[in-house]
Amino acid sequence: MAKQHANKSGKKDVRVAACELIEQLEHGSGSLTRLMPAAQQQVAEADRALLQALCYGYARFRDQLDGLLEPLLKKPLKNKDQDLVILMQLGILQLEHMRIADHAAVDTTVKVTSKLGKPWAKGLVNGVLRTYQREQEKLKAGLSEYDRLSHPMWLLDLLKEDWPEQWPEIVKEANTQAPMTLRVNPHYASVDKYQAQMSERDMASSVSEHAVQALMAEQAMAVERLPGFAEGGVSVQDAAAQLAAPILAQRASGRLLDACAAPGGKTLHALELDHWQQVVALDKHKERLDRVQENIDRLKLSGIAELVVADANEPSQWWDGKAFDAILLDAPCSGTGVIRRHPDIKLLRRESDIPALVKQQRNLLTALWPLVKPGGFMLYSTCSILKVENEQQIAEFLAQSNGAVHRPIDASWGEARKFGRQILPGQHAMDGFYYALMEKTA
Repeated sequence: MAKQHANKSGKKDVRVAACELIEQLEHGSGSLTRLMPAAQQQVAEADRALLQALCYGYARFRDQLDGLLEPLLKKPLKNKDQDLVILMQLGILQLEHMRIADHAAVDTTVKVTSKLGKPWAKGLVNGVLRTYQREQEKLKAGLSEYDRLSHPMWLLDLLKEDWPEQWPEIVKEANTQAPMTLRVNPHYASVDKYQAQMSERDMASSVSEHAVQALMAEQAMAVERLPGFAEGGVSVQDAAAQLAAPILAQRASGRLLDACAAPGGKTLHALELDHWQQVVALDKHKERLDRVQENIDRLKLSGIAELVVADANEPSQWWDGKAFDAILLDAPCSGTGVIRRHPDIKLLRRESDIPALVKQQRNLLTALWPLVKPGGFMLYSTCSILKVENEQQIAEFLAQSNGAVHRPIDASWGEARKFGRQILPGQHAMDGFYYALMEKTA
């Protein structure tokens, strides 16, 4: 029987769309960030938030859902029926983690079998979910640690090694949805005034203790609903990421290079500060820099930005020979500090990726350091919480680099390490981030 994807409106059933997107995700066809916009266009506007909740919830708890479903199946389903496996996992997700009435979760999930062209599976799906309702406590008690915590074994082992006391809280935070955090454009309004504008629209928010332009929305929402978004009043950026531009602005002025600029949040923040004479935003992906330019235009920022499409590892191909007063190296990393915001990292990242990322970071440090002016600064940052990418990386760089001196970052956020400062996920309501500041001696 053919699959019946569309309803009378021509839009897909939201759970069918979720099954299809998750199959793409599991087959390595892209991240949720990349796949979600097109999938949301295929469902009714009223269902778009639910589609996102289903898919992000699946990614957040996939290992746990696997472990809960397996004992309920008498035998594994065939490869061609993996959409049914995903459908049953989504049913368990709704029963266990979402604010959907149990009867509605079961009934709507069972009905999707026909829309997938597999009405023969109604009894199977219904039986599995009804049994789960009766035996959920027993099933949860039987989960392995890795499935219960819904983290891949290799990552959980690394977290235990790097953070022997903090790892349980790190995992807990990683399995919690991150807040929607905003960066208020000071050219548009003060934080207090913008918060008042939100309040007038019944949008509750709280100020950040450490990022002076940050507001944390009590409820996530489409950016188009935010006051003044189209006019450049506000951007979405985690509070931890909002620390980078002020750190450098406190130490240097003149010419700034954002060496791995896209998607551009830190470049845009630097421009909002009205501090630099020039900001060079470098990235090797033109389409991503085009998006940065669109946001520069939306935010109505000054013309001091220069966007350069090039590989930061190859300065000879793009550098004009003029040293920079400051360089921000927001290096490619494992993303282990932002899993609560991008839970599909747990599905897409592999342990074998880490050595290659460490090498890439080291190459960038080595390639860009000669471009720093004597007396200038480099700020190295990642959204990782793995020490091999952070303090160990900087320790090795400092040991091998002439003229590179570590400068402690005096701050009330995060934890001071021997080199740099580390924010763990959820600390100060921030994502996990690492910063290390280095000065080039004359």
